[in-house]
Amino acid sequence: MRFAQKACSALLAATLAVGLSACVTNEEQGHPDGWVEISPAAVPEIAAMVPESIAQRGVISGGTNPPFAPFEFKSSDGAIIGAEMDLARALASVMGLEFTPLEQDFSLILPALSGGTVDMGVSGFTDNEERRKNYDFINTLYAGIQWGQRVEDPPVSREDACGLTVAVQRTTVSETDDVRPLSQECIDQGKEPIEVLSYETSDQAATALVLGRADAFSADSPVLGYAIERADGKLTTTGEIFDAAPYGIAVPKDSPLGPALAAAMQHLIETGDYARIMDQWGITEGLLDQALINEVPYNQR
Repeated sequence: MRFAQKACSALLAATLAVGLSACVTNEEQGHPDGWVEISPAAVPEIAAMVPESIAQRGVISGGTNPPFAPFEFKSSDGAIIGAEMDLARALASVMGLEFTPLEQDFSLILPALSGGTVDMGVSGFTDNEERRKNYDFINTLYAGIQWGQRVEDPPVSREDACGLTVAVQRTTVSETDDVRPLSQECIDQGKEPIEVLSYETSDQAATALVLGRADAFSADSPVLGYAIERADGKLTTTGEIFDAAPYGIAVPKDSPLGPALAAAMQHLIETGDYARIMDQWGITEGLLDQALINEVPYNQR
């Protein structure tokens, strides 16, 4: 849902001294307009694939770290909502289970998964080779990095970014693999470095751009798209998506839960529920046409 830009700017001006408020998404504290809960019926043959310990509980838990809109963030009443939460809930439903999100520090989710205190990691995880050594990833979509800028500003180019100020979410690939290495290239070429504004959350970084504190915002493409949708026409993309990689729900390596989740994902893809869930959150690119585990079709493993 939209927000009042004037009220947002006034609020932020008053709170800059204590940290940037998440005002690009300040009125996102609920589901998007037209949202409906998608709760498919259980599929007995898929439910039979669920590990017995989880099946007996009837509940599957997922470690998550909001805010990372549109994938996971908190509603005004404190509930964790978002595209990944809807997808996890639908997957659980197909498996005959209920889904419970558990808020954790991002860095603790995979260790908690290894320790057995959560059943899966549902927090915008990039599926990469390093993580695959210890975990399997039921892929959910492909996303890349993309830059955004204010509509009113002159065109910004990532290829000519030396001397610019760029906002990022701290420790994301936008900071570690994109903007900071790009700034180092500027230095190596004898040019002015990029000033990196690093924020705790993506919505804070986007808000810095809206307020003109940054020239650009680097983020995962769905995160940028969601910020643009919420920015009342103030933001736009600049340049194409690059460094595309798969997102995935993490489970312990070789866990039987992986094939069960993948079978449930295949069911959601075939029924169209997967695309409907993502579309409600404005995610229409990078969608899968078959269920994958670590980018391999689950029925070919």
